Amino acid sequence: MGTSEPLRIATRGSQQATTQALAVAEQLRAAGIAAELVIIDTYGDRTQSTNVPLHSIGGLGVFTKEVQLAVLDGRADIAVHSAKDLPTAPTEGLLIAAFTQRRNAADALIGQRLSDLGFEATIATGSVRRRAQLHRARPDLVFDELRGNINTRLERIPAEGSIVMAVAALEVLGLTDRIAEVLDPAEFVPAVGQGCVAVECGVGNRKVLEALEWIDHEDTRYEVSVERAFMAELGSGCSLPIGAHVDGGRLYVFLADPDTGRTASDTIELSGDRDEDLGRAAQAAEVARAHVTNS
Repeated sequence: MGTSEPLRIATRGSQQATTQALAVAEQLRAAGIAAELVIIDTYGDRTQSTNVPLHSIGGLGVFTKEVQLAVLDGRADIAVHSAKDLPTAPTEGLLIAAFTQRRNAADALIGQRLSDLGFEATIATGSVRRRAQLHRARPDLVFDELRGNINTRLERIPAEGSIVMAVAALEVLGLTDRIAEVLDPAEFVPAVGQGCVAVECGVGNRKVLEALEWIDHEDTRYEVSVERAFMAELGSGCSLPIGAHVDGGRLYVFLADPDTGRTASDTIELSGDRDEDLGRAAQAAEVARAHVTNS
């Protein structure tokens, strides 16, 4: 399949984002579809050098809104995002046309292994989900805020402590040798969509929709859709500690109340029927919310 003009791919300008976008471009080129990058500066990127918590400046959407706008106003044909950055509420005029094959969805510690961290050791992370899960495992731990690009974060490992990062981000940049310990995703449930790249385009753009069918990964679409159904039922994003991960026919979920510290986690057996499993994910969210609210 060929196109007369290259597809314009809107992406953030970070090394991880552009590497992911280039991988999408290569997949399209392998199908005979030319592509080029359009670099977009986002509000989330402009505030990376600050220590202001991500959830306090907008949470989900701070890395995606300007990238989406580039498609809506005609500067680009498609938008490429880390799926975990996308809110579950659809953006008017856009749809997620492809989920690329998922990388390792787990989180990892860089610095010290969890069992090697001393009493009241420091963990640096900007994620409220990661803090809640690690606090549940080790209530003695102390947490520091951590933002910035990947290389900046790797320079800020606390003395005798650790930082937390997504394995997939390290895979993209060839930095997995920095990992001290991969955290079990059944216990330390990853963010919704972690390890996956989502590609959006205009709702009525048939030509682009047909092009993106070449890179849509069916199994990943099913997994991430089920995870997103859990989060959509809660109506929340980065402002709440939420995790959901599909693996091996099971949905692992996590929810915490940041005010009380109550947590809920569960494992749901899935049927493999997409519509049925979307309903199971939504029901799991209702149960988790009731638990952290009433227990």
